Amino acid sequence: MKGQLTMTTLIHDLRYGLHMLWKHPGFTAVAVLTLALGIGANTALFSVVDAVLLKKLPVKDPDRLVLLRQTYDPEKFSPGGYNGSNPRDKATGLVNGTSFPFQSFDRLRKERAALTDVIAFSRIDLNLNSSGQAESVGAQVVSGNYYYTLGVPPVEGRLINDADDNTNSNPVAVISHRYWLTRFGGEKQVIGKSVNLNNRPFTIIGVTPAGFEGVGELGARVDVTIPLAWEPQTSGPQTMMRGGAGIWWLRLMGRLQPGATREQAQASLANAFQQSVAEHRQALQARATTPLRPLGPQDYPRLSVDPGSQGEMIVRRSYQKPLRLLLGVVALVLLIACANVANLLLARATSRRKEIAIRLAMGAGRWRLIRQLLTESVLLSLIGGAAGVFLANWIMTGLFAVPSWGGRAMETVNPQLDWRVLGFTLAVCTFTGLLFGLAPAIRSSRVDLTPTLKEAGRTSAAVGRSWLSKALVVVQVSVSVLLLIGAGLLIRSVRNLQHVDVGFNTQNLLLFSVEPGLQGYREARLVELYQKLFSRLEAVPGVESVTASRVPLLSFAASTSSVFFPGAALGSDGTPTSAGDTKLLTVRENFLDTMQIPLLVGRSLGAQDDARAPKVAVVNQMFAQKYFPNDNVIGKRFSLDPTKPGEIEIVGLAKDAKYTSQRDQIEPTAYTPWQQSLRSMRGSTIELRTQGDPANYVTAVREAVREVDSNLPVNDVQTQVDQANETLAMERLFAKLLSLFGVLAQLLAAVGLYGLMAYSVSQRTHEIGVRMALGATRGTVMKMVLQQGMLLTVIGVVVGLGGAYALTGYLESLTTMLFGVEPRDPMTFVVIAVVLGLIALVACLVPARRATKVDPVVALRYE
Repeated sequence: MKGQLTMTTLIHDLRYGLHMLWKHPGFTAVAVLTLALGIGANTALFSVVDAVLLKKLPVKDPDRLVLLRQTYDPEKFSPGGYNGSNPRDKATGLVNGTSFPFQSFDRLRKERAALTDVIAFSRIDLNLNSSGQAESVGAQVVSGNYYYTLGVPPVEGRLINDADDNTNSNPVAVISHRYWLTRFGGEKQVIGKSVNLNNRPFTIIGVTPAGFEGVGELGARVDVTIPLAWEPQTSGPQTMMRGGAGIWWLRLMGRLQPGATREQAQASLANAFQQSVAEHRQALQARATTPLRPLGPQDYPRLSVDPGSQGEMIVRRSYQKPLRLLLGVVALVLLIACANVANLLLARATSRRKEIAIRLAMGAGRWRLIRQLLTESVLLSLIGGAAGVFLANWIMTGLFAVPSWGGRAMETVNPQLDWRVLGFTLAVCTFTGLLFGLAPAIRSSRVDLTPTLKEAGRTSAAVGRSWLSKALVVVQVSVSVLLLIGAGLLIRSVRNLQHVDVGFNTQNLLLFSVEPGLQGYREARLVELYQKLFSRLEAVPGVESVTASRVPLLSFAASTSSVFFPGAALGSDGTPTSAGDTKLLTVRENFLDTMQIPLLVGRSLGAQDDARAPKVAVVNQMFAQKYFPNDNVIGKRFSLDPTKPGEIEIVGLAKDAKYTSQRDQIEPTAYTPWQQSLRSMRGSTIELRTQGDPANYVTAVREAVREVDSNLPVNDVQTQVDQANETLAMERLFAKLLSLFGVLAQLLAAVGLYGLMAYSVSQRTHEIGVRMALGATRGTVMKMVLQQGMLLTVIGVVVGLGGAYALTGYLESLTTMLFGVEPRDPMTFVVIAVVLGLIALVACLVPARRATKVDPVVALRYE
């Protein structure tokens, strides 16, 4: 009975609340729009956070998946060849690696202990040719138990199994749902279709479900998957397997036994892992010409077992701090929206004071009135939230319509307004309604019955409401100051990065990449292909010069090697010790001229520096400064192999230029001729210096490459300026979003200040009339109103500046996003304060001018 009464009361409150909102459409429209902006921004951003940081893999029981990792001391152990992420922990100095040799997969799968099974996967490079159309695809190799262990069903056909992971079986491939639609139009006849992968025929046997892009890093698009056993056949001589002595290249995952824990799995697999490392070293020793460094039991890497419900996490973790920062930002925007609506409710409460007094006089309890008012607030918030969902969908559509909106890592992110996001929105709406409705509800229920029922003059409630409104405006201004300072710091950082001297001319450069090694080009055939390609591209009208490099500049990609000098001291294992590291870039002989990197001393690389000539290199200023300070570097020798001391002669000194990104410091760099490093040129980036806009040459370039080899795909076509901007994608994205939210916050704060001043003028109409009747000039009245508004602005700005200064410690933790600007940059603080002051002045001028037009005769009759 009590529950039925409560439900009846709730329904009555909802009906009455809807009636009151419908009765005041102007108030409702403004409040709903304000809340929609705040809630919509929160919903849109949470959907991105959910897709990037929270959403789990679309597989069976993802919480039981574990991701294997290994940790070692680089001073005591080296894996040898390595392909994968291996960041070094600054605190411990240990390396955390994501990749394993084949021996580790083989042994751990046999002795899986607390795991039901262990799977292996790795990215590889594949060119796919179907019906005469060739293209590079995102590809991976997987163990035969990959799909079964993950619990991924096929959409069409079947998926790879253990029987396929064998070179005695027919070569098969699985394609992703997205690739099935984009390349093959979703045709069911694709099952059984034969395609060429790196010039080898494979049969498509199945299609994976929509939304499943493998278990790799965020942004790793997997178009084609083939069995692990077929990696050597598609990779050729550069195979990562290499007869058992291959590199560390496989990522390993497992599924926990029911009831087992990660700690149990780690303990049960530790010995098996170390045995696999010993087996791999034995295979390496069998192929090596010199003895490997002996290892003690404490020198071997250690196995770690991490949660695997989201797959690989390194890229995701790089987005954690920025996205959490933006979540805080949109929460502050919502706080400003709540303050605005609270002010609206306080103003509306003035007109409802008599209604509330009558209800109290008739016996209504104070808590009953507060509950009714909170019901109206939550109802208002829910309506604003519904509008916010449509706004969030519009924001996401606009955001993802921008190419490379968050860099390549975000291209596969597909945020959805699913039940998780809608549940978040519902929670935000409820909390928001209570947040902005509680103070006005409590304030409204405090009325002095006798004066209110007699409609006698102003009561203390108006004064109290005025102070609360002023406090809310101060909060809005201070929060907007905080957000705009953050946006200003990021904008200055992006501007500084865009104006960094990178050491070469980025204008009029067109880049594209080719992978002839995947088409079987080796040695002399590879040289012949490149020479034909260079000649044909140089013949394109408007192309001034054509060069090539292993990787493009300002792309985060780089090759690093240890440097050895003649006469170096021997280590405990009898091999020469390294003097340090250098960046390596294999280039065509005219690379420095085409990129317009000045040669300071000596000669540049030349056509004579081919495979038969002595090895040479051009080094940069930092190389000379680090290894040959106060000495002429020309003629000096070094090597990249401790067994071949002094095999490379330095023939030239080039000016320093940025290699990996605008942020990075200049590092020692050596440019080596491409014909002396053909193994590294099986794939390369071609750079063309053009006379006009390089984008106008794309069609001609594709045609030129097709004439040389129609089966050679042209990939990653873009200008050097676009390539440089790609490295700033995250900074540009967050600067734009923070600026957008900061401007939105300032707009809401300005509206709130305007609303308060307009209300204040209307409440003080009688007072202003008296003042003007007693001789006050229009200028005096305007000054009085402006002083009131600007005083609140100044207080808000001071509080905001103080808050920004106090949060410097947190901003310093985001120094990866700041460049060339300090978190407490005085110029940013001053400019933001001045701009906000001017905006506030404009917001106060309209009510101030209205106050000066008050007719004293009319005002004296006002009340």
